[in-house]
Amino acid sequence: MKLRIPKPPFAQWAPALLILALAVVLLTAWPRKAEHDSTIIQGATSIEPAPLDVKPAEPPVYTALSRRLVEYHISVSLAPEKKELHGNQTVTWENPGKKPVQELYLHLYPNAFESDNSTFNRESGGKLRNDARTAGSTGSMTLLAIQSEHGDDLSRLTEYVRPDDGNSDDHTLLKVRLLTPVPAGGKVTLRMEYRVQLPEVYARMGYSGDFYMAGQWFPKLAVYEPAGTRGRTEEGWNLHQYHGNSEFYADFGIYDVKIRVPSGYTVAATGFPTKPAVEEKSSKTYRFYADDVHDFAWAASPHFIYQEEKFSVPGVPGVKIKLYLDPLHKDLKARYFQAAKKALTRYSEWYGEYPYSTLSIVVPPAGGNGAGGMEYPTLITAWGASAETPGLSLERVIVHEIGHQWWYGMVASNEFEEAWLDEGFTSYAEDKVMEREYGETSNLPVEASYVTNPESLKLPSWEYGSHDGYSDNVYIRGKLVLNAIERQIGQDKMTRVLRSYFSRYKFQHPSTENFQSTLESTTGKSWSEFFQAYVYGNLMSDFSVDAIRVRKLETSSKDAPSYENLVMIRKQGGPWPSVPIRIHFRDGASRDIIWSTDANEIQYKLVHSSPVDWVQVDPDRSLVLESRLINNYLKADVNAKQKQRFSISVQKIIETLISGVAW
Repeated sequence: MKLRIPKPPFAQWAPALLILALAVVLLTAWPRKAEHDSTIIQGATSIEPAPLDVKPAEPPVYTALSRRLVEYHISVSLAPEKKELHGNQTVTWENPGKKPVQELYLHLYPNAFESDNSTFNRESGGKLRNDARTAGSTGSMTLLAIQSEHGDDLSRLTEYVRPDDGNSDDHTLLKVRLLTPVPAGGKVTLRMEYRVQLPEVYARMGYSGDFYMAGQWFPKLAVYEPAGTRGRTEEGWNLHQYHGNSEFYADFGIYDVKIRVPSGYTVAATGFPTKPAVEEKSSKTYRFYADDVHDFAWAASPHFIYQEEKFSVPGVPGVKIKLYLDPLHKDLKARYFQAAKKALTRYSEWYGEYPYSTLSIVVPPAGGNGAGGMEYPTLITAWGASAETPGLSLERVIVHEIGHQWWYGMVASNEFEEAWLDEGFTSYAEDKVMEREYGETSNLPVEASYVTNPESLKLPSWEYGSHDGYSDNVYIRGKLVLNAIERQIGQDKMTRVLRSYFSRYKFQHPSTENFQSTLESTTGKSWSEFFQAYVYGNLMSDFSVDAIRVRKLETSSKDAPSYENLVMIRKQGGPWPSVPIRIHFRDGASRDIIWSTDANEIQYKLVHSSPVDWVQVDPDRSLVLESRLINNYLKADVNAKQKQRFSISVQKIIETLISGVAW
């Protein structure tokens, strides 16, 4: 047995103290997980634990794509038996300027349809494109109540204004005086109740049977522009009525919208649903949300055939394409989806990312084409379903309207005053997609010949006078200007120009001058002369063969004839850096000359063994802004009475399909 040694008094606690000390040492030396996640840097040799007194990290802050100056919360119900909308909304506006603001302005667009004497109907004659007013095409908006956020009645502080034409019968723009000014950077909230009488559709909004298109359907705040916006020297409101040719302009913001419709109706809308539709006794309520958009539109019908497909490519991180088909086109869904995917792919590849999670395509019924071919943020309308097997116009309209998601939706130009920045750019881009994806090339020389009354692209939309004049300049001439730039710098550089312009100015409301500065910085040269002639000015190109004179030289002989040929070429329109000229002789020989147009006219003297037979300016039709093709060609003849000028042949014109203009 072992000898048992007596212990001192503290000995009974020693083992426990020893174990405790050892535990402290081990815990101090052993690597441990910090109470907060540590930052691990690749290549580091150790991980420094976060101090115990560090506060938990803040949740990530979402960076908005735009400066959200407006916020709408709207509840609206559709009453089909009365063709009415009943709405309530709360709208908050932030003052982006540096001065206090004493009044707000509201666009009441449905009042364009209340009488023959509205500015819209006076200017349009009650017709838009090929759609005309009917006996049922009367509509209006009645503001039933307007209050401050504190419940103050502001209805007596309102008045209609007509800044463009002074038309006392026009009620599309309303001034609201405020009880308290909104300071710089401050906010104000208004509450409104209103009723909309929907017209039978012929101009964007209204009904056709039991199909409803709600576009520009709510009291919509005008845009207050800070100094510097689109070259503005002093801050202030951008105010215009609804005109026969004009479209829209608004600030970016947030929309939270509840839409109540009868049971059995399907609703398509801007943005995305926040929850499934709620069914009640005889109605259904949808709720949609959208941010970083400057408008909200919706359509409803009991006949929609709904289809959806998810789509993702580089530049389109993930979007749900939602298709609302008219029954007549139920078998054409693949064509609609394919056109949408091709357009999204190319536009995002060429210009920039599509940042939204949805894209809705609404196909109106045959009688609803007045609502067709129109763009809204994340929602477009196709042509009305009037043919069972439409041609490529089906795809072209889809491609065009999706293009608006870039130039109207995100770049958000002022369509009142600079519509070409939307329509011209979209028409240019549409042509590129149709050629790339469908092999359909637009005949630009023929389209240029349609521009018989060129005007400045900077005109307000209503100053073009007629819808034909508006569309010829804003759509056709606008895209021809962009093609003319491309012809001079090449397609690759033109794509870089447009991508840079989109990147710089998306969500910014840019101007023509902003585009010019982008073009000049990208190409490294001045485009002032070009813009003064074709954008700010009203010129087209016009190079003519003015005269051909032939003289047989005295030194020539029967066996060796010699002729002096004088050819006069004149510039009668806008500038172009180099003009191709082809001179053809009667012996079959020809000579191509490039004229650097530093003067208004030039005379060529050519000595040849044969007389000149004919002369043609721009034989390969490279001058896309050349509109008077008839004087590009002159045939020589000793009998002056038999001189003939030739333009593009009638057969060529017949073969060329000029597509209908979409909005």
